[in-house]
Amino acid sequence: MPDPIPFFDGHNDFLLRLLKSASARSETWLGDAGQGHLDLGRMRQSGFAGGLFAIFVPPVPSGPPVDFMAQMANPPYAIPFPPLMEHGTAQPTALAMAGLLHWMERAAPDDFKVCRTVEQMRAAMDQGVIAGVMHMEGAEAIGPDLDALYLFHDMGLRSLGPVWSRPTIFGHGVPMAFPGTPDTGPGLTEKGKDLVRLCDRLGIMIDLSHLNEAGFNDVAAISTAPLVATHSNAHALCPSPRNLTDRQLHMIRERGGMVGFNFATFYLNADGTSAPDIGWETMLRQLDHMIAEVGEDHVGLGSDFDGCIVPRCIGDVTGVPALFRAMADHGYDAALIQKLAQDNWLACLDRVLH
Repeated sequence: MPDPIPFFDGHNDFLLRLLKSASARSETWLGDAGQGHLDLGRMRQSGFAGGLFAIFVPPVPSGPPVDFMAQMANPPYAIPFPPLMEHGTAQPTALAMAGLLHWMERAAPDDFKVCRTVEQMRAAMDQGVIAGVMHMEGAEAIGPDLDALYLFHDMGLRSLGPVWSRPTIFGHGVPMAFPGTPDTGPGLTEKGKDLVRLCDRLGIMIDLSHLNEAGFNDVAAISTAPLVATHSNAHALCPSPRNLTDRQLHMIRERGGMVGFNFATFYLNADGTSAPDIGWETMLRQLDHMIAEVGEDHVGLGSDFDGCIVPRCIGDVTGVPALFRAMADHGYDAALIQKLAQDNWLACLDRVLH
């Protein structure tokens, strides 16, 4: 059998699963137990060569825990926003997850490296070492004075989403709702605008995936960097507020940015359901549309592994080679698949990081 195509993944939530399995973290990372979507053995098997590993602080329940997945399974739905989280609450968990990313490197130094530059990413991938890049999904842990951004940058943070699906002191996320539009509410706060400017100075990529449309527009006006959504799909085919309108896709193309193709069924299925029994045609229809609207040089993978329900035809990370075969059967040539697999992500990161 030929070796799998190496690929770079724009978003996963493995760190959160690792945090939740603290008593068995070695087995979760180094084992091949088949739990969740990712572990080192399956990443190796599938061609996972690098990716953005998200620090995400889950909501703190103020009452009975909310099962977001169950509520989102049967549209229409409109789930109230989780409350704003103070940085003092978020920072300990965010620091623990940053520590876990570095622990992954210590636990498997011949297989995984935390990378801060594209040169380090390319060197690691050329040597068969998985390149891990620290990302933050929701900037609650930064705090209003922004000082913590310097600390996380020193730890390796190279990509940051100002919001998840709850308000922050920096801006507003899109609601967990279907159907819906990303045009909901105000844009960035003044603190949010300061955060974007500082990220530009430090060379931290701004992730637009959860921002509402006004916030997206504010980032476009303030930042001089490429516009990037690490894990989003096309609103024209699945009208979730989390997906990007064609206008947003065109702006990303014009700014030399990127969209990471999200495997979450909520953002693939035209009816917004979580149903995993979908075929390659649903995924390829999304890819066709995004390539047509944003351009073949500006689309990659943004799986959302370990943070979502994925199509059964993917299953977990070991299903990515089958996706590449489906792309080839669909008519994508080897050069385009190579761009989608890793070249576009590395080229975009090269334009953003410094």
